[in-house]
Amino acid sequence: MAGDGQASTSNAFSFISKGWREVKDSADADLQLMKDRANSFKNLATSFDRELENLFNSATAIRSSSSLSRPTEIDFVKKLQPKLVEIRRAYSSPDFSKKVLEKWTPRSTIRIDLSAIKNAIVSEVEGREGMAEFDRIRRRRSLKFSEFWGEWKRDGDDEEKQSGRDWEPIRVLKTRLKEFEKREFLGGFKNSEFVEKVKSSLKSVYKDSQESQAVPPLDAAELLASLVRQSEPFLDQLGIRKDVCEKLVESLYSKRKNYFLLNSPSSGESSVLEGENVNDELDLRIASVLQSTGHSYDGGFWTDHAKHDPSDQKRHVAIVTTASLPWMTGTAVNPLFRAAYLAQTAKQNVTLLVPWLCASDQELVYPSNITFTSPEEQEIYIRNWLEERIGFKADFKISFYPGKFSKERRSILPAGDTSQFIPSKEADIAILEEPEHLNWYHHGRRWTDKFNHVVGVVHTNYLEYIKREKNGALQAFFVKHINNWVTRAYCDKVLRLSAATQDLPKSVICNVHGVNPKFLKIGEKVAAEKETGERTFSKGAYFLGKMVWAKGYRELIDLLAKHKSDLDGFKVDVYGNGEDANEVQSTAKSLDLNLNFLKGRDHADDSLHGYKVFINPSVSDVLCTATAEALAMGKFVVCADHPSNQFFRSFPNCLTYETSEDFVAKVKEAMENDPQPLTPEQRFNLSWEAATQRFMEYSEMDKVLDTEKNGARSSRGKGKGVSKSASMPSLSGMVDGGLAFAHYCLTGNEFLRLCTGATPGTRDYDKQHCKDLRLLPPQVENPIYGW
Repeated sequence: MAGDGQASTSNAFSFISKGWREVKDSADADLQLMKDRANSFKNLATSFDRELENLFNSATAIRSSSSLSRPTEIDFVKKLQPKLVEIRRAYSSPDFSKKVLEKWTPRSTIRIDLSAIKNAIVSEVEGREGMAEFDRIRRRRSLKFSEFWGEWKRDGDDEEKQSGRDWEPIRVLKTRLKEFEKREFLGGFKNSEFVEKVKSSLKSVYKDSQESQAVPPLDAAELLASLVRQSEPFLDQLGIRKDVCEKLVESLYSKRKNYFLLNSPSSGESSVLEGENVNDELDLRIASVLQSTGHSYDGGFWTDHAKHDPSDQKRHVAIVTTASLPWMTGTAVNPLFRAAYLAQTAKQNVTLLVPWLCASDQELVYPSNITFTSPEEQEIYIRNWLEERIGFKADFKISFYPGKFSKERRSILPAGDTSQFIPSKEADIAILEEPEHLNWYHHGRRWTDKFNHVVGVVHTNYLEYIKREKNGALQAFFVKHINNWVTRAYCDKVLRLSAATQDLPKSVICNVHGVNPKFLKIGEKVAAEKETGERTFSKGAYFLGKMVWAKGYRELIDLLAKHKSDLDGFKVDVYGNGEDANEVQSTAKSLDLNLNFLKGRDHADDSLHGYKVFINPSVSDVLCTATAEALAMGKFVVCADHPSNQFFRSFPNCLTYETSEDFVAKVKEAMENDPQPLTPEQRFNLSWEAATQRFMEYSEMDKVLDTEKNGARSSRGKGKGVSKSASMPSLSGMVDGGLAFAHYCLTGNEFLRLCTGATPGTRDYDKQHCKDLRLLPPQVENPIYGW
């Protein structure tokens, strides 16, 4: 059947070629005849002009040489001269032949295009509906088909009247086409693959012509809505809440949105907008208008185009954190696990950048008098600790940057420009663990200028801690705005582990932390023992955490003191070390509370496996790692009904309380019952594999990796084909860049740094850091922004 179709197609084109040659020969003959007539007439005009010139010359000669000439003849020539000059100009004009052709031919220009004949065949085959469609298509072409075809048959004209208006060659071709249509092999030609492809091409062209409609310009409401939305960073710094701006934008844009939906030319475009939020719709609307004008946006005033090019090579992820082992704090442990599990996929190279402390600071920070003489020695300690817990060899790089310990803030602050310790060739994706902490006094290159995508992970509720200090309310006010400032200036995306943290720009809430696999194995062992009837828990309740008031010790003592009689005989073992240890213990002793204080230890220690209930009354945590570990081990957890515990509420062994009386009830419930074994789904949700999946999704790293791999940035246009970043300037981007530049200028002044609480000498690293890390002395001037 395929061979018959091809033979039919070949015969069809042979027949067309024969008819076409006859038409072409006839047309050439007619054209040549018309050209000859035009040239002969032009030659006649030229000859007449030459004779006229001779006449003028003769008249002039006669007038000058003979006084016998009659005045009447000379006057006649003078009167005739203007008329003759006008005639000569008219008929010697270069456009004369063109006007003659327009007089004697159907069109002034006869341009033949075989594609037009082919399209005409398809239109004849498809019938009148196809003819109407083809006629609409040919109107938008630069080559008018009527230039070849003459005047096409109009609706309502019969065939005889129409044929009388056709040019003779066209009438011959039409006749042959109709004879061709009646031939027997035409049925096979109609069903051939060639015709089907031509039909599909015509339909796609017709669809494009319907979609290519003029984009209406922006109206005043849309412009005002865009201005308000783009000004959100600036308004937020002035104290105007984000939700107020969003409501204003929605009210301004809603009228335009309703108008667009009601007057949408196709249901497809309406459905596109239905799934978008107002900001996305407004972005795409402005982008489409700019794109329709041919405008191309190449970047903002502050944009640095000299970024790492990830094309044709493996991607790089740099994780920068504010603490390191053996300091057992969340920002030391969780980024370490994140690096291991991101590297496990082998889809990207991973570098973990941790602070290096000089010997004097190590003695203040690291427990059990552990110190290191070199970064290599500390790296060995970190890797051994990690591999004992994850059960596989993690293939990632560990690097160090200079840091100094602040006794007042009880934290490590970077010294110098931390971003310079990631080579430019590896500056692809950055994960800033505690972005506000890392950037309070950051004086160096902007992270978003050096890296293609910057993600911040908020670990700590700094405002809650600061409010507990002297003049805490005033300090918290300033710190809140500084946190907004630095995260807006240096991050593309911010992840908040829970709603307990402040609402930061560009942020979403998601728990992207998992638990040490060792705790899940302990939970599996406990479940197996319970199935065999063995006694799994031999101890009652305990509390574990760094012994500072803000870690929940104040709440624990207050609850036990208030309901001392209700909880008669209830004993809690407390494990922890910290700066407030003596004060906490003396307070509990003075209130005669049944608390047994023990030294801090690893939560996975064998001595803690036998406890059945973990008490955690803290409301200052963002996401308590100890709570997740206790649940993974199959224990009951009694915790406050607080945003920091939102993730744990779905677990049946998590008992939350709202009031102090409710706390007593939950404690008794836990002590009188046995916890339920975790299901496989619940164990997976607590694991680092699940946490890594959530991190890739909510940080938009999966989109960045996929879109860069395909060579194009993602667009949220959902099929509309409009790239916002490529076509629309961003006022918010300009504001962010301005904030970054202002921050760079302010942190460059040592006096201002000291006034805001910076550790002296942290603008640049010192000589000891140069010696330990084998660094060159810092440059006196380091022009970051190029001014």
